[in-house]
Amino acid sequence: MLRLLFPRLTADPARGADLFRWVAGRARQPHWYVEGGVPDTIDGRFAMLATISALVSVRLEHDVGGAEPSVALTERFIEAMEAEHREMGLGDPKLGRTVRKLVGSLAGRVDLWRAIVDRGNWAEGARASLFGGGEPSPGAVTHAAANLRELWVRLKSAPLEEVAAGRIE
Repeated sequence: MLRLLFPRLTADPARGADLFRWVAGRARQPHWYVEGGVPDTIDGRFAMLATISALVSVRLEHDVGGAEPSVALTERFIEAMEAEHREMGLGDPKLGRTVRKLVGSLAGRVDLWRAIVDRGNWAEGARASLFGGGEPSPGAVTHAAANLRELWVRLKSAPLEEVAAGRIE
C-alpha cells in the first residue's frame, strides 16, 4: 500500500531493513520483559520496539547525513506495523487509522527521547516510554533506564554508517 502512495520513498524495501532488524532484535531481548518489567504483551512489545526505534532516530538526527536512514527506518517500522496488524485480522478501513496512531506514538517517543538525551532523566524517559500509565517496580524502571542509557552510549559512539547499516556493537 505504501509503495503505491509514496513510490519514491519506499521504492527499495531493503532500504533500512538491516537497521530495522537490529532494532527489532534489541526490542526482543528477554531482559526488557524479565528484569525490566516491560509487559510481555502486544502493547509492551510495541512500546519496546517504538522506544528503541525512537532512540535510533534521535541518534540519526545528530548527524547531517542521518535523515535518509531515519526515514528508511520509519518506513520499515510502518511496513512492519501494517503487516503485523493485517496478520491480526485488521482490515483496510481500520488499518490506516491504527497504523497512523502507532506512527504518532513513535513520533511522540522521538520527541520524548530528544529531551531525555539532552537533560538526562533516563528513569523518567523509561517510565513514560515503556510503561505509559502503569506502575512498574522501581527495580524495573532502574533496569530499563540503565539499559536504555547504555544503548544510547553505544549508538552515540558508533559512526553514522554503522548505525545506518544496523551494525552497532
